[in-house]
Amino acid sequence: MRHITGRWILIIIIILLLDWYVYQGVKTICQSASEKLRMVIAVVYWSITVITVFLVLFFPWMQTLPGMKNTLTYVFAIVLGLFFAKVLTLIFLLIDDIRRGALWMMSKLFRDSGAHYLDDENTIPRSAFLSWLGIGIGGSLFATLVYGFSNKYNYHIRRVTLSFDNLPAGFDGFKFVQFSDVHSGSFHNKHAVNKGVEMILKENPELIVFTGDLVNDRAVEMHDYSDIFSRLKSPMGIFSTLGNHDYGDYVQWESAEAKNKNLEDLKRVHANLGWKLMMNEHTVLKRNGDEIALLGIENWSNKARFPKYGKMELAHPGTEKYPFKILMSHDPSHWDAQVRTQYPDVDLMLSGHTHGMQFGFEIPGFKWSPVQWVYKQWAGLYEEGNQKLYVNRGFGFIGYPGRVGILPEITVFTLKKA
Repeated sequence: MRHITGRWILIIIIILLLDWYVYQGVKTICQSASEKLRMVIAVVYWSITVITVFLVLFFPWMQTLPGMKNTLTYVFAIVLGLFFAKVLTLIFLLIDDIRRGALWMMSKLFRDSGAHYLDDENTIPRSAFLSWLGIGIGGSLFATLVYGFSNKYNYHIRRVTLSFDNLPAGFDGFKFVQFSDVHSGSFHNKHAVNKGVEMILKENPELIVFTGDLVNDRAVEMHDYSDIFSRLKSPMGIFSTLGNHDYGDYVQWESAEAKNKNLEDLKRVHANLGWKLMMNEHTVLKRNGDEIALLGIENWSNKARFPKYGKMELAHPGTEKYPFKILMSHDPSHWDAQVRTQYPDVDLMLSGHTHGMQFGFEIPGFKWSPVQWVYKQWAGLYEEGNQKLYVNRGFGFIGYPGRVGILPEITVFTLKKA
C-alpha cells in the first residue's frame, strides 16, 4: 500500500463525491419503481463504485504483475470511461440543481405565487426529464467507448488525389502510401495487424512512408511484430521518421546510457525492417526521367510538452534545385510554426501524431474531435496557398484501446500535375 499517496486519495474522494451526486439522479428516475428494484439498483450502483475504488487503489501494484499489461489497459479505459460518463451526467444534474435553486428562491421571495413549486416535503423536486437525459447521454458515451474496443484494428483506406502546378510531368500519377503511429507496444493481435499490412501491400504503391511513433516507449515492443512489418515492400523503398514516443521520453530509465541504447536499438529495428530512417536529411526520388526531393526530420513540435529534435536546417539544404518537395514530419504543429513561414518551397508535408484522439465523428463536409481544441490541424488534408499538409489518423492506438468515429488509417496518395 506504499503506492497510496495524497494524489490517489484525492482521486478516490473525487470518485466518491461524483458517484454520490450522480446517484441522486438515479434515485429520481427510480422513484416509481418497487422497493425491491430500488434496492437492487442501489446495490449494483455502489458495488461498481467499490470495485472502482479498489482498482484505483491497487492499480499501481497491479502494473507490476506479469502478463497484466493488456488487461490493465482495458480496466483503465473502462474506469476512465465511467468517470467521463458520470461527469457528463453531472452536467445535466447541475443544470437541474440550478433550476431548483432558482425556483426555491422564487418560492421564498414570492410566497403566494412560488408555493406551487414545492412538494410535500417543502422542497423543489428534481426533474425526472433532466435526470433521464443526463444518465441517458452519459450511459450512451460509456457504451460508445466500450463499442470502440472493436474498432482498434478496423483499418480504413483513404484515397487522396492531390494536384500541383509544379509537379514534374514524370511524377504525374505517382501513387504512394503513408501510414503512421503504429504504437506496437499496444498491440496484442498479430493476425489483425497483419491484415492491415496486407491492405497496404494490395495497393502496390510505388513508395511507402511511415511518419513516426513505431513504439510506445521501448524498442523491444517491436520484437513480436517485426516479421509482419518487414513484409512491406515498394519499388522506391520505405522511408520513415521518428515520433515523440520513439525517444523513450515517457518512461523512467535506470540511466541515460540505457535510454540512449534504446534509441539506437530502435534505429536498428527500422534498418532490419528494410526501412530508411530519415534523421534530418533528404533523398531524391526519380520517376520517368524527373526528380523530386523527399525530406524527413526527427520530431519537431510547437507544443511545449513535446520535443524539438528535428532540424530542417540540416534536411533542407541541397533540395533547392528540385522543383517539388515532400516533407515527413511527425507533429502537424510543425507546419504552421516553421514549415509555412520559413520553408514555403515544401509542397506537401505528411504528419501523424494526433490519432484524431481516436474519438470523434466525421461526415462529408464536417468533422469533430476534442483534439481540435489542441491542434488546429488534426486529421486529413489542409491547404494554405500552394502548400498542403496531410495528417494521418494513425495505424495503431495508445491509452484508449479502441476507436470511436476516427478509425485507423492507411492513406493512398495519387499526385497529379495540374
